[in-house]
Amino acid sequence: MLRGAPIVMTNNLIVHSALFLALISGAYATAPAHAPEAQVDARADSSAFARQLGSRDPLVRQRAAEALARLAAVDQKKLIEGYQLQEKDKRVRLALDWALYRIGKSEALFRIVRELDSSRHEQAVSYLMQLDGPALLYSFLKQEDNQPKTTVGLLEALARIGDSESLEMVKPFRNSFYPGVAEAAELASEKIERRVAQTEVRTPTRPRTVDKADQTSP
Repeated sequence: MLRGAPIVMTNNLIVHSALFLALISGAYATAPAHAPEAQVDARADSSAFARQLGSRDPLVRQRAAEALARLAAVDQKKLIEGYQLQEKDKRVRLALDWALYRIGKSEALFRIVRELDSSRHEQAVSYLMQLDGPALLYSFLKQEDNQPKTTVGLLEALARIGDSESLEMVKPFRNSFYPGVAEAAELASEKIERRVAQTEVRTPTRPRTVDKADQTSP
């Protein structure tokens, strides 16, 4: 009996180790799909990510597309265009549209904005939040036929990247009667105002110089 005890302990250890590894694997599998994009080194080889676009795993394809977007991989333009045309998974296709926009296909931005009124709302917002500036979103925000969910997404993106000019674009929506729009506009205004105020505080002002002619002698 005593000789069998170590064997039982060893088996238990193996079982516990297997469970631990399964939990770790699950954590990676459920990680946000767009998270690796921010971790991509700008010096990375785009061809390695381009090869992953042919993976059978849609999550791998999505992450590869987001990595190529981060790299602005113009050298993979033809390949990205080809995969975007044949892609069936809507999340992957959205990521490929983001990659296309980042390499110069400006019309892809229209498709990304259109996805705000879908189950891929948060994914589309995460891409719009990475735009170089807020001005590109103004024309979309002005469209009168926008669905409330689309307007909310645009306001969410402006909350992250908006500037003092954006405040004038956001303010009218604070009185909206559409679901969620007024709340999104209020939150965007608060975040933008806070960020603008912090920027003004951090920006050093030039000290006032006194002309010698203005100085009075004792």
